[in-house]
Amino acid sequence: MKNLKVWLSAVIITAFVSVDAQEGKKFKVHTVAFYNLENLFDTVNDPDKNDEASPMMEIKANREEIYKKKVHNMARVISDIGFDVTKNTPALVGVAEVENIEVLEHVVNDSLLLAKDYGIVHFNSPDRRGIDVGLLYQKELFQPISKSTHTLKIFDDQSGKRIHTRDQLLVTGKLDGETIHVIVNHWPSRRGGEAKSRAKRVAAAKLNKRIIDSLQVLDPYAKVITMGDLNDNPNNASVKDVLKAKRKKKDVKLKGIYNPMIDFYKKGLGSNAYRDSWSLFDQIMVTKPLIDEGYDSFKFYKAGIYNKNYIINKKGRYKGYPKRSFADGGFTNGFSDHFPVYIYLIKEIKY
Repeated sequence: MKNLKVWLSAVIITAFVSVDAQEGKKFKVHTVAFYNLENLFDTVNDPDKNDEASPMMEIKANREEIYKKKVHNMARVISDIGFDVTKNTPALVGVAEVENIEVLEHVVNDSLLLAKDYGIVHFNSPDRRGIDVGLLYQKELFQPISKSTHTLKIFDDQSGKRIHTRDQLLVTGKLDGETIHVIVNHWPSRRGGEAKSRAKRVAAAKLNKRIIDSLQVLDPYAKVITMGDLNDNPNNASVKDVLKAKRKKKDVKLKGIYNPMIDFYKKGLGSNAYRDSWSLFDQIMVTKPLIDEGYDSFKFYKAGIYNKNYIINKKGRYKGYPKRSFADGGFTNGFSDHFPVYIYLIKEIKY
């Protein structure tokens, strides 16, 4: 919508549209976010997981106190995302690098989030490190209808053995009465190098595309949000060639996918950094019905990278990087090695 000037109050946007005449309109706005929580492990050694290699388990003194600080720091960031616009915490938050549902329960029961009454969707995945994805949702705003976990089966090129990695989580529900499908991802890492590991993320993208296709077979106009730590940038083959995500809305056809993160990446912005190079591995994409004209139902409005000053390193060799929780075998009282990403969904309110 051109020349849209927005003034915000609570969870309502009051907007004036500069067309032939000034016409007052009101919009409801919700934040949808994704956040890699960087090794959110509890303090208990699970014999069925390789959790003893987690940074939390490597800490020998004051582990319980440090764990509580880590949980609180995660809740602080989540409570802030989008708040300056909506005056509310996110309606939906996809999360990655969590050990189990218990750690998520601790996050949503933190004093900063408790009053928002978040629900949790989580499945244990076969990842060898024991890390999963999940979805947090405000029960007052979103009611799940169905949920499912989708396993990515990939194999080592040399040994032929299966590589156990994160499942992809699909949740369908009603956001303020409107059906929305959300997929939460954490695709295989770049261990061994980008080129050597590329096929694993291409396979993850193909699984993601199959999930989206299955929803669109039932409803070509399905509103799908796919989000996650993809371990790939918007210009990599998994996103560009498999998902065929587009930079410009006008290029997105029916059943197509729009990627608002492409413009950030082209501007040199990122959500995580390594060796003085920024990557935008954390992405949120939407299907065409979420970018169609008109705001009679929820539509994509804008996207962002949440990189407020307090979650950025202020000094040292990692100055400007996300202020991570763990470094050099200890706890930094930081947050995550990834910045969260988010989008706003808006809908016009009829008088």
